[in-house]
Amino acid sequence: MNKNDRIYVAGHTGLVGSAILQELKSTGYNNIITRTHKELDLIDQTAVEQFFSESRPEYVFLAAAKVGGIGANSTYPADFIYFNTMIGFNVVQAAYRNKVKKLINLGSSCIYPKLAPQPMKEEYLLSNFLEPTNEAYAIAKISVIKLCTYYNRQYGTNYLSVMPTNLYGPGDNYDLSGSHVLPALIRKFHEAKISGTGTVSLWGNGSARREFLYSADLAGALVMLMQNVNANDLTGPAGDFINVGCGKDLTIRELAEIIRAIVYEDVTNKTCEIEWDTSKPNGTPQKLLDISMISAMGFTPKTNLKDGIKISYEDFINNYYK
Repeated sequence: MNKNDRIYVAGHTGLVGSAILQELKSTGYNNIITRTHKELDLIDQTAVEQFFSESRPEYVFLAAAKVGGIGANSTYPADFIYFNTMIGFNVVQAAYRNKVKKLINLGSSCIYPKLAPQPMKEEYLLSNFLEPTNEAYAIAKISVIKLCTYYNRQYGTNYLSVMPTNLYGPGDNYDLSGSHVLPALIRKFHEAKISGTGTVSLWGNGSARREFLYSADLAGALVMLMQNVNANDLTGPAGDFINVGCGKDLTIRELAEIIRAIVYEDVTNKTCEIEWDTSKPNGTPQKLLDISMISAMGFTPKTNLKDGIKISYEDFINNYYK
């Protein structure tokens, strides 16, 4: 991938897409193609085909998706499976028809079975049942992963799928009706601080374990993979996809305590209590990725969790919470 190659970032306004865009710009790539949802609806197959035919991207980062936490996935499963399948299928098919040199498809760690051995190796895909609360999203993502694999096998394409762990960072979604756990906690604790509420209610019992990766660190890994790693380079039992994470996890209870301390660190003698609503689901007990493959390629995350959360909290205050 050369500095003046035509690079399309699908989903450039989202958490991952915006980080990819920033990483590309900071490393000297100057021919980046973007379209907002209003300009290009990736659900519309005809529009996607026309866009690829006219823009002729040579490299594609497929970071567009409909995403959300347990609540959103449980409430809108039909939307999650339909939108994410259609987005992926339309972009991959258009990439093939228009001779894209290389595509990176962004998956999710939720593709792995609910009770997969920990840490989760790439080869554990489809080895057991999925977590019911995000099954629809997982099935959509697995379908696109397999589509990329089968295009590589049948047509000799170079489509690499990447499975990131739970992500966070500037530009995250803080809407409580659809956000993931970390940005939701940032908002809940901030609103409790502002309002003076003494208690914050959180889902589950706090025992579920999660791994978190700062979005800019993922973007660095993705650009490195686009530059240096082809789909047929990954010859392990899992085939042409690879995990990206930090290799460490913590409980949701521990995460909540870290975020509460960061949110309240500018005030004295003031905090809030955490009340766990055990009538709500915990989700998958643990999701920790095995990152042996990406680590062997030289990838190491640069941002520790506390520093990343502080940056995210500042972003929330400056750009979201008014």
